[in-house]
Amino acid sequence: MVALANSMVGDHPARPVLVLSNNPDAGGLAKARDLGIATAVVDHREFVNDRNAFEGVLHATLERFTPDIICLAGFMRILTSGFTARYSGRMLNIHPSLLPKYKGLHTHARALQAGDVEHGCSVHEVTAALDDGPILGQARLTIGPDDTPDTLAARLLPLEHRLYPAVLRRYAAGERTPLFL
Repeated sequence: MVALANSMVGDHPARPVLVLSNNPDAGGLAKARDLGIATAVVDHREFVNDRNAFEGVLHATLERFTPDIICLAGFMRILTSGFTARYSGRMLNIHPSLLPKYKGLHTHARALQAGDVEHGCSVHEVTAALDDGPILGQARLTIGPDDTPDTLAARLLPLEHRLYPAVLRRYAAGERTPLFL
């Protein structure tokens, strides 16, 4: 989130209008406030067994700020088809794997367990299917013989911080062809 916000300056075609979290303790909220970005929290735990109510409040909160593009980063909730349809073509996500490989959780461990020689991250449009929208960019790294899930995650993070802002800039300017770093 900070990498995205910091990139949206100068001639960038987008500006951050809101950082919204489902976790009131998310560290990004304080960072966003320090950057002068409005923040909001919709705590999913307040909506036990009522995903529609949770997403209704998410939608209402987002609409108060009228975002053109929604960038998910660390938002670890599966969104319903009804919610994703509202923002079709306007919602991006970053995922720590070379999609379509390793949708969902534990991607670094899964790449190691499979004996992969490379790993990476993907930015994609969000659709109703989990981690399955059109790929807008990918960055790759070689898996080392001593890598662990933690070392892979740490080595991948700088690539995520390069890829997501680059894809967002292009996307906000209307460019949808995939970018590969």
